[in-house]
Amino acid sequence: MTNLVEIRGLTVEATTDSGRWIQILKGIDLDIAAGETVAFIGESGSGKTTAAMTLLGYARPGCRISGGTVKVDGHDMVTLSEKERSALRGTTVAYVPQSAAAAFNPAATIMDQVIEVTRIHGLMPPDEARRRAVALFRALSLPDPDGIGDRYPHQVSGGQLQRLAAAMALIGDPKVVIFDEPTTALDVTTQVEVLRAFKAVTAQRRVACVYVSHDLAVVAQIADRIMVLRNGEVQETGSVHDILTRPTHPYTKELLHAFHPDAGGRTAAPVSDDSAPLLEINTLSAGYGPPQSNGQPLVLAVKGVSLQVKRGTNLGIIGESGCGKSTLARSIAGILPACKGDIQFNGKELWHSARQRSHDQLRDLQIVFQHADTALNPAKSIEDILGRPLTFYHGLRGRARDARVDALLDMVRLPRALRHRRPAELSGGQKQRVNFARALAAEPKLILCDEITSALDTVVAAAIIDLLKELQRELGLSYVFISHDLSVIEAICDEIIVMYRGQTVETIVPAARQQPQHPYSKLLFSSVPKLDPTWLDTLDLDPERMRVA
Repeated sequence: MTNLVEIRGLTVEATTDSGRWIQILKGIDLDIAAGETVAFIGESGSGKTTAAMTLLGYARPGCRISGGTVKVDGHDMVTLSEKERSALRGTTVAYVPQSAAAAFNPAATIMDQVIEVTRIHGLMPPDEARRRAVALFRALSLPDPDGIGDRYPHQVSGGQLQRLAAAMALIGDPKVVIFDEPTTALDVTTQVEVLRAFKAVTAQRRVACVYVSHDLAVVAQIADRIMVLRNGEVQETGSVHDILTRPTHPYTKELLHAFHPDAGGRTAAPVSDDSAPLLEINTLSAGYGPPQSNGQPLVLAVKGVSLQVKRGTNLGIIGESGCGKSTLARSIAGILPACKGDIQFNGKELWHSARQRSHDQLRDLQIVFQHADTALNPAKSIEDILGRPLTFYHGLRGRARDARVDALLDMVRLPRALRHRRPAELSGGQKQRVNFARALAAEPKLILCDEITSALDTVVAAAIIDLLKELQRELGLSYVFISHDLSVIEAICDEIIVMYRGQTVETIVPAARQQPQHPYSKLLFSSVPKLDPTWLDTLDLDPERMRVA
């Protein structure tokens, strides 16, 4: 069998703040045959994305490929000139990014961007490129394949945009494709659709794939082999079956153990049935767009939701993309003022708009956003980002502020040396921990966590869950935890609310081993990938479950 990818002795170096070069990839060897998918697994900072990007002959700013060979279809990407590499990118080797939303130009139509590769490389006439794009849209199970190309990126869902990014990569008929965590931010039902589409198209075209991920269950569905990385070194390589059932390296065993966060170890603060809830919302409605004649916004995303959070307890909110769960969190935080209903917090009524809330109310109710890339100011250092709420809420300055910044970094298990760096110099997992540390700086009573572990690897996510439990015990915190990861929700939440089309359809209590009863809840729970390579192929999702009674 011919290998399309042959990597031998690959080393990559990065420069430190002091200008010293250190190895971050250390002697990687790998072969990938046509039609084979190899997954790179490892925690944040392990080097998996760095290793994958060398197939494009690319190293991030501040890094360099310092040794070894990276042959793609016989071309050594290390020794080629930049012009020669550019000729191969998009035609021989292509890349599907983690965040499709950041990869698309919001000002250009989807079709123009998908066929851009064919124009740059002069592969075919525009009309033929459009026909090929439509064929790819159909193969990737996109709705309205003939018309979706005329839309703009903001007019399609996240799952659709991720598949369109794959179409953009595949239109140049590459022999090797890099998938860089393409389903990380997708809900479970959308993830199933995207994985099936990726698997079908790459198998049909006999493409050699590198699939970068921290989700072992996802990798189990799409990969043939797994390479486990840690600190830039290969810990173990083997078939999916061998890695999942007979791991030999302790780190691989740790990854498998972290796949199911420990639900034990958290003791909720004692509360009585008649105690006043910390947070109570009644028939809350919110949405987007100009107000209509009935006083409601043009698009009503949250429709009459009611819930309670008692002190020292946690509430989970799950549902697919577009169900209104993030809109609900933004309304509770006052970022998107609700159009109807009321919010009671800590015994007092909250104004719908954060602008009208008191200083103490703002401090006591914090939100951690899903996308740290857009939540953190790229022009500010981590020290400034964490220092601002310390000064705003607590009046800390000088040495007192510096000491507290160090303490916050310790709390979220980040090196203190990162305080002088900017967000772009951190990994995705590190940025999300800074995002969480900023909320902790206010010393709140309740934190709204909007998908805060979705971009984290299993080991770091499990550590974050343990950290949340520990902080809850020490500080008496409460959380509203929004996620599409049911294992995370079940590990930390006392109650789970299932949302569908802006409404709550069911409440589940994990401690009572309560099984979902609503058809949509059953769909969500059955869509969670299992550590079984046959799960995706044998999954039969009944479309009738999608109908809400």
